[in-house]
Amino acid sequence: MPEPVPGPRPVTPVGIAAALLERVEAGLADVAGVPDDVRADLARARAIAGGLEPYLEASTSPESPALAALTERTRAEDWSGRSGGVRLEQEMLSGHVEGALLQLLVRTGRARRVLEVGMFTGYSALAMAEALPEGGEVVACELDAAVAALAAECFAASPAGGRIRVEVGPALDTLRRLADAGEVFDLVFVDADKTGYAAYVDLLLDTGLLAEDGLLALDNTLLQGEPWAGGPDGEEQASANGRAVADLNASLAADPRVQQVLVPLRDGVTLARRV
Repeated sequence: MPEPVPGPRPVTPVGIAAALLERVEAGLADVAGVPDDVRADLARARAIAGGLEPYLEASTSPESPALAALTERTRAEDWSGRSGGVRLEQEMLSGHVEGALLQLLVRTGRARRVLEVGMFTGYSALAMAEALPEGGEVVACELDAAVAALAAECFAASPAGGRIRVEVGPALDTLRRLADAGEVFDLVFVDADKTGYAAYVDLLLDTGLLAEDGLLALDNTLLQGEPWAGGPDGEEQASANGRAVADLNASLAADPRVQQVLVPLRDGVTLARRV
């Protein structure tokens, strides 16, 4: 019998905080002299942090059967056996709540053309494609050809899958080619290598890829709390990804080309409107 696939590890600030609080609570369980009110406060903090993301899931409109199937396919995959320069893991999936947000952005913004930088197994691409009007298109960029093939299998099982065009290769090369071809997008969602975000943003804003008054959405802009709390496991310094995200957040907040807000959903989603 195959080993069960482990569930996703916490990768959002609130999920990490909940796991840390649970660990502290367990560590104090047999410690004498801890005041009852301290134990009660700790239990309350753990319950608030640990229950937030499940509550968001339960309070969000349900995902389509095709998106649910894509999630299960991603979680069932053995990512540890993948080779290549980019580490892949099931936690890279955008997921139900963020997918629902992207669908609302597509619908309320009346987007017809969507660009995604960093597709992985295609959850966010398919979510946005489901929200597009007839004739709309998602152009999704993915570096890993094998992952793109897996996503294509999932797209083929969905009525909205035909609205997705997958571009395989380094994202900057693809973006430059799309810009040279005069392609314009109403919404751009970036969820790729964090150290590359600044270059993607500059290219999107310096060319005509992002439409005038178009919306740019950037994922993981809280990056597990690293931009303000340091690296994982108590390390004082943030990782290269954490430093890149912190620099990007500071740069965007002062950038006159955009009006932006960082939304604390999952691992952070920055929404920036081109002005």
